[in-house]
Amino acid sequence: MFRNAGKPILTACPVSPRFIPHSSTNPFEIMKDLIIIGAGAIGSAAARTLAQYELDILVLEKESDVGEVTSSANSAIVHSGYDPVPGSEKAAMNVRGNILYEQMCEELDIDMRKIGSLTIATNDEEVEILRGLEERGRLNGVPVQMLSREETLALEPNLTPEVKLALLAPTAGIVNTFELSVALMENAMDNGVKLNLNEAVTGIRAIEGGYEVTTNRAVYQTRAVVNAAGLFSDEINNFVNPVKYEIQPRKGEYFVLDHFDPNFIRHTIFTVPSSKGKGILVSPTTHGNYILGPSAEFVEEKDDYSTDGETLTQVLATAKKLVPSIPMNQVIREFSGLRAVEKSGHFIIEESLPGFVNLVGIQSPGLTSCPAIAEEVVKFLSNTMEMKKKEDFNPRRRPMVRLNRMTPEERAEFVKKNPKFGNIICRCEMVSEGEVLDCIHRNCGAATIRGVKRRVRPGMGKCQGGFCQPRIIKILARELGIKNEDVRMKSPGSFILMGETK
Repeated sequence: MFRNAGKPILTACPVSPRFIPHSSTNPFEIMKDLIIIGAGAIGSAAARTLAQYELDILVLEKESDVGEVTSSANSAIVHSGYDPVPGSEKAAMNVRGNILYEQMCEELDIDMRKIGSLTIATNDEEVEILRGLEERGRLNGVPVQMLSREETLALEPNLTPEVKLALLAPTAGIVNTFELSVALMENAMDNGVKLNLNEAVTGIRAIEGGYEVTTNRAVYQTRAVVNAAGLFSDEINNFVNPVKYEIQPRKGEYFVLDHFDPNFIRHTIFTVPSSKGKGILVSPTTHGNYILGPSAEFVEEKDDYSTDGETLTQVLATAKKLVPSIPMNQVIREFSGLRAVEKSGHFIIEESLPGFVNLVGIQSPGLTSCPAIAEEVVKFLSNTMEMKKKEDFNPRRRPMVRLNRMTPEERAEFVKKNPKFGNIICRCEMVSEGEVLDCIHRNCGAATIRGVKRRVRPGMGKCQGGFCQPRIIKILARELGIKNEDVRMKSPGSFILMGETK
């Protein structure tokens, strides 16, 4: 099991009936071409890109779902690329990733919108920082435009009247971050990639012709390894690489607001960045909510997802300096996420050993960079193995059914043909039974309450699951062939029900 400060953070538990890792009387499997460790946005993007090639690929993920950690608890921004230091790995990956994003999201039916961002200066010191960012954008090849106070307020009338200048980055966007990893992995699996969930890597050693990877369930042999383990990428590296890395988790805390006014804020609004990150933002989401945050503080534990009143008060105070009229009576949730910051502060994207590709310290703008990083992985692996493209690779995911995007007439016609789409399970987000069933029975399908929530949004609304959660439990139990009390919220052991009362 992975250990942190001497404490186990994952123990072997029964896995979802949807994903039972391979088992054999022989402790060694036939040698794989490639094992990818980690199924967040980075690992899933690598899996999908590498699925284009005739390779036997296995993805190992210690959590109970893909995109369960950093990739689902972030700002969900597609960054334009004006902020990273020119010439750095971050700058190259951010700019290239932004270019690739629209096609990737179109092929995979991921909700992504290029709404642009505004970085706001309210005093002379911030104006100077903003002018430096404008120059960085020019050097990085990113289109940016400096706007006057009047131009800025014309675009966003709810901004603070104290704004002096704003930097507009029109290629910035927002993405459904929950859907991203799922869609990437689903398409990878549609094209032959294998996924094992609840399987933690406990050791790696070099062997003749490749590597031996030991997990809490099996021992594998593989010609190559891609380390995309996020917060634990240092531990994976340190199993085998004489050059050691250290991940320092940086926590960010957020508010989520209900969808109340689609025109309240139309761009992603940033404060000027600091050494800790890109600053506090106020932004719409792809589903019409608004998000405020994040804070930025280093923490000791890699599983510290707590929030606290003092930090959230600071987040709100900073957000209100940007948008004074934020209606806090619309807050429906707070949450936190952890960024995998390597001690050097850099992205580490390298073939550290022959056939061992490290993707370490992929913090912001990692979400934006994932398709570009996947391209780099292909380049590295082509040094180790033959990369022959498949003739039958399909880059497209079967489209999702989204009733809340249909007109009443379209919805009525669709429900006539598919009656289960007329049974509304979640009234806040208008999610039907048909949509829940669809997300369960796809490749990389949902097997937990949170898995369903992140794929099709029941429980994301104002009541936070008060109405729909009992119905989701019944559907999951029925479709997975388990008892209601065996349905989990997320990880093994996170049961909702203790048993029947009558």
